[in-house]
Amino acid sequence: MYEPLSNEQLIAAATDFGTPLYLYDTRKIEEQYNKLTNAFKDHPTRFFYACKALTNLNILKFMNSLGALLDCVSIHEVKLGLMAGYKPDEILFTPNCVDFTEIMAGKEAGVRINIDNISILEQFGNQFGGSYPVCIRINPHIEAGGNYKISTGHIDSKFGISIHQLRHIERIVKTTGLHVQGLHMHTGSEIKDIDVFLRGLDIMFGIASRFGELDFIDLGSGFKVPYREDEHETDVTTLGSKVALAAAEFEKEYNRKVEIWFEPGKYLVSECGYFIVKANVIKQTTATVFVGVNSGFNHLIRPMFYESYHRITNISNPDGAKRIYTVVGNICETDTFAWDRVLNEVREGDLLVFHNAGAYGFEMSSNFNSRLKPAEVMFVDGQFKLIRRADVFEDLLRNQVI
Repeated sequence: MYEPLSNEQLIAAATDFGTPLYLYDTRKIEEQYNKLTNAFKDHPTRFFYACKALTNLNILKFMNSLGALLDCVSIHEVKLGLMAGYKPDEILFTPNCVDFTEIMAGKEAGVRINIDNISILEQFGNQFGGSYPVCIRINPHIEAGGNYKISTGHIDSKFGISIHQLRHIERIVKTTGLHVQGLHMHTGSEIKDIDVFLRGLDIMFGIASRFGELDFIDLGSGFKVPYREDEHETDVTTLGSKVALAAAEFEKEYNRKVEIWFEPGKYLVSECGYFIVKANVIKQTTATVFVGVNSGFNHLIRPMFYESYHRITNISNPDGAKRIYTVVGNICETDTFAWDRVLNEVREGDLLVFHNAGAYGFEMSSNFNSRLKPAEVMFVDGQFKLIRRADVFEDLLRNQVI
């Protein structure tokens, strides 16, 4: 059972590497990966880490060491995956709204190609026929997820080819000779109800009958992880059992073994991440008491962009009296991390920790306000190891042309 890093360990890391600081505990990543492999052990299932959540090369190498495969959404993520030691056929490349040249670059790299629109599918079929197998991303028109911005399977989504365009897909496959190796769907993120996955699987099984040589059906991901104290993660154990039963029944009719694939991202890395900041000022107004920290939405945009909740703890004063604060950043925009949050008394100079900061934290960071990006540290083999240096001023000028 995973034992979170102690306050003393987090303070030591902040002292050694400075703040703000992103810190990732590989023990939690491994625990989450093992949960998945155990839950789906009754049917051949493969897990592709959705690396858009966190692409540090050291994280990719660690995922590779666990046996996780890799899901990429840009050609540069593909290149990072190859640098991390992944073989081309261990990478699934699922871009959207890209030029055909990027699809070509993926093919030249030898990775698995997942096509999500009619235009690209037709171009690929006309150029390569059945010489290079492809996967097709279907939009099942299932709306799911914790926020509309991360719901990707509804009817207005830009992702995937609508299930109502199956006849068009079939015409392209028949006329070009495309070899369709797999079918893919992804409905969103933060999905608590396992019936969403089972409903999607049933839809995919129905579509599969139109394609006779499928090797896999990919259900994307969206497994829920708890951000609040009273939340629970997706019941992957029950889901695994039900997927195994459904797949076995399908294979009897399909007369062919088919693997089930998933692409967990947040599920693997969210809870491994700690984001440590320093309280710069305590500012009392007529309406509230602000804690102004040495970071902002340039480092952690999720609360402002998705209205997401991150648990915050005061590791410098964990036994202090409970008080109510609004935690804000140092950006020249409204960058509120938390409204009216109960925290142990915060003093100027105290260290605060944002939990569940491993997914889409550093990855979505920027240099807005000409602020510098923080360092990244990995806790592995009982040691803190620097895996990205903090920006220095010269990094802001690196690509500018005077």
